[in-house]
Amino acid sequence: MKSTRVLAAALALVLAFVFAPDRVTAHHSWGKYHWSRTGTTLNLTVAKNVDSTWGSIVDAAIDDWHGRSVLQLTQTNGSANPLSCPATLGRIEVCNAEYGTNGWLGIAQIWISSGSHIAQAITKLNDSYFDTPPYNTTAWRRFVACQEVGHDFGLDHQDERFNNVNLGSCMDYTNDPDGSLNGQLSNVMPNAHDTEQLNSIYSHLDGGGGGGGGGGGRGRAGGASGLLPRPAIEHMPDNDPGSWGRLISTNGRLARYVRDLGNGNLIFTFVILA
Repeated sequence: MKSTRVLAAALALVLAFVFAPDRVTAHHSWGKYHWSRTGTTLNLTVAKNVDSTWGSIVDAAIDDWHGRSVLQLTQTNGSANPLSCPATLGRIEVCNAEYGTNGWLGIAQIWISSGSHIAQAITKLNDSYFDTPPYNTTAWRRFVACQEVGHDFGLDHQDERFNNVNLGSCMDYTNDPDGSLNGQLSNVMPNAHDTEQLNSIYSHLDGGGGGGGGGGGRGRAGGASGLLPRPAIEHMPDNDPGSWGRLISTNGRLARYVRDLGNGNLIFTFVILA
């Protein structure tokens, strides 16, 4: 009788494993945070504040994300100082500089207005590490640039283990970004699961306000519903993790922080650690 119960339990476990939904296809959004969308497409400007080493890399990342789900991306040359990389209301700023040997390869930061809307976002790429092995390769640069820009849309990671098989997505952590070391899939671009998640995040229309859309103006304070108040817009964390607020998760190679600006306004920071 006991052996029968054990066998039945084992069979149930096997069936649950076989017929469970694929974990990868499920949820890798970040808290349902998203840019406001009021039309059939989400039109975002991505401003490049990068040097010639990163120019084609960031171009590729923008091209790879453009047209996925409702995303329609326009790239432009920004005028921000890459060292401070200030955010601009309504768009994404991408910067590279030598930010120091402070432990991180790249960060993405999103400003959340009251509710769940992204109002502005930045990506920083740290040449203090990318100018040295093993990170001074096109594959590592493409992987990190693609992932950090992906966070700026509201995506989280598909997988957070560095040593397992590549999933073929830049939202999957890896020690072999282009798959050349172990003959596996390349992780330097988004994949179909990323599109699926974007479809889920942006499956509804919003009522206006809350970021998204055009280029916006740096430092513009909002009187309209959903826009960040001026102190929130102008609050710029620096390159020190101490300015990023509270550490909310880490596994030793990645980290997430949140800084509470009050009144439902938040800054989230996603970090790839060196």
